[in-house]
Amino acid sequence: MPIRDLSGQKVRRSGDELVRHLESFDLDLRFTAGVWFFAPGGGRFHERYVPDVSMEKRIEMALGLMDQGLVGLEAHYPNEVNDDTIDLFKSARDAGLRLITVVPNLFYDAQFEFGSLSSPIETARRAAIDRTIATLEINRELDTDFAIVWPGIDGFDNTFGQNHVASRDRFAEGLAEAMDAVPGVRICIEPKPYEPRSNIIYGTTSEALLLCEKVESLLGSDDNRRMMGDGTVLMGLNPEVGHMLMAYEDLAYAFSLVCEYGRLGHTHWNSQPMGNYDQDLNAGVVYPEQTEAALYALKMCGFQEHFGIDINPERMPVERALTNCMDTLKAMNERINGLDHARIVECVENPAGNRGVLEAMLLRARYPEATGLSELP
Repeated sequence: MPIRDLSGQKVRRSGDELVRHLESFDLDLRFTAGVWFFAPGGGRFHERYVPDVSMEKRIEMALGLMDQGLVGLEAHYPNEVNDDTIDLFKSARDAGLRLITVVPNLFYDAQFEFGSLSSPIETARRAAIDRTIATLEINRELDTDFAIVWPGIDGFDNTFGQNHVASRDRFAEGLAEAMDAVPGVRICIEPKPYEPRSNIIYGTTSEALLLCEKVESLLGSDDNRRMMGDGTVLMGLNPEVGHMLMAYEDLAYAFSLVCEYGRLGHTHWNSQPMGNYDQDLNAGVVYPEQTEAALYALKMCGFQEHFGIDINPERMPVERALTNCMDTLKAMNERINGLDHARIVECVENPAGNRGVLEAMLLRARYPEATGLSELP
């Protein structure tokens, strides 16, 4: 499958042009889910609450959710996608449920104790590069859309004396080496500020954008250089709502920043208190107003990629949790589509003449059954 064109995200619109776009463009809520949370494991403080489930059973459960809008799966190599399971994913693809990304597992193994692609230990770093190469080859074999890379174990605990520049260089150079070994596969970096490391490199949206520029500047294969010369983005982002909120980022602002550079290749949806540990709560459970604003920002940018669900449903059936998340995003999307887009644009572009009006509009949209409200200005 050709690499998807993300350039439409960069289009600038204002005034009447933005209103026309908002009135004519609808987000296409095509959902994906990670096979890892179909049987959540235990945590630091409790054992698992549900039995483990075979990969065959997980895929069977996912197939049963296609009528809710689930169109794709996400999985890691080598623990979830491997020689024993790859045919299961191919069968799911034949049934209409495609594996859209294979993620190199660069964070769990003991050999990555001090980092993976950024590790100062050459044997560990070499193993991380080789695993990334193998994962990109599988992505190409399975005709996925991209490979997500999460530098979860790449970082530091004690900052004193750390050669941070060297660490970032090793990570970027290792990623570029793998991409040149398997050209033509897009990488979507997933930033996270901390956990499991106290500090993770390239942990915020803006830092991940810098990484994209850096890695692309290092690519040297003829195929990759040709594709970039034709305007194809080979490094994109997969921002996760929970990770963004852990970093105290505003969702709409951060998503729009990625779209400004045409690099929003995928999205992960859940919910999370500001800061705190990574909770992977169902979408919209915490800060639903942030989720709505994020969806509206994506609508403004003309986002056309997938909506990945990344949750940890420890205390409810995964089918119920996924359905709740998809229903939440559907309901929010329906509500933002029904807003008075012309009035919103007017409020934003002429704030002095519309003091408080946008807030009043959103109040009425969120509580349509409320009575006794004042007349809208």
